[in-house]
Order: sequence, then structure tokens, then C-alpha cells
Amino acid sequence: MEPGVKRTTIARITEGFAFFCGVIGLLAGITDHMWKLSPLGWFSGGALLSLIGLFVLVDGAVSFGKSRIIVVPKH
Repeated sequence: MEPGVKRTTIARITEGFAFFCGVIGLLAGITDHMWKLSPLGWFSGGALLSLIGLFVLVDGAVSFGKSRIIVVPKH
């Protein structure tokens, strides 16, 4: 497995959960229900998950990029 692939997968799953939190927040706001959190809480949680997923994705991309650098020995 190449470097960064596991982090990219984790980032994609995290972004899916963030989208799901945003949908719950939207539904809670439209229907005026309090599902464990207020609509603002669901949106804030989704935004936080989205940022975490973005940071993990960037970290995976940097790791993948560093693994592709070929070091030429000096003679």
C-alpha cells in the first residue's frame, strides 16, 4: 500500500460523516426539532469534521508526495 492511501480513505469517510451531520442539521432546522443538538450544533459538528478531514487529506497528500521524491546521491 502506498503512503497516504490510508489517510485519504479516512479523510473521505470523515467528509461523508461531515456531510451527514450537515444534512441532519438542515433537517433539524427545517422541522424545528432538537435531535440531541440544535441545528447550529449539528452544523458546527459537521464543519469541525470537515476541517479534520481536510487536514488528514492534506497530510496524506504531503506524505504521498514525499514518498515520490527521488534522492540522488552525491558523488
